[in-house]
Amino acid sequence: MMLVTTISRWAGVFGACLLAATGAMLTYEVVARYFFVKPTIWAAELSQLCLIWGCLLAMAWVLNMRRHITVNAVTDLLPPAAQRLCVVLSMLAVIVFSVIVTIWGWDIFHDSFVRGRTTGSLLDLPSWVAELSVPVGFTLLTAQALVELASLRHGDIASLGSSHE
Repeated sequence: MMLVTTISRWAGVFGACLLAATGAMLTYEVVARYFFVKPTIWAAELSQLCLIWGCLLAMAWVLNMRRHITVNAVTDLLPPAAQRLCVVLSMLAVIVFSVIVTIWGWDIFHDSFVRGRTTGSLLDLPSWVAELSVPVGFTLLTAQALVELASLRHGDIASLGSSHE
């Protein structure tokens, strides 16, 4: 269980770095385009790639940190046993959804990889580079959700997310 959480955290940190790189690339593109009238052919596509990978890699870490958006107006009024049941049902829903997305995402990635699809843009990157982020990200999310579900036996989880009032 510790290994999964450690992998999730490192994936989240790497995802955050990719999001920072996205901002840097787009800033560079704006400066190049509007101040030097020399737009790049790479900034938009690579920043989209970093954005996709960054968000999907961070999902498991965000779950572990309890930072997913939750609506707990009703569940906060429930007794602790009912709140725990809501967390169990939510984790099961996350696991089922993530497994389905992982399987379908893998099929899409594999089809693009075998067929050699490309983005058709100026960089003409292989499509599978972006598509692989879906099965990777959702596999991490599935594993982390299983860890969170298992930790319920020890009473570690009070809710799915942080409370914002």
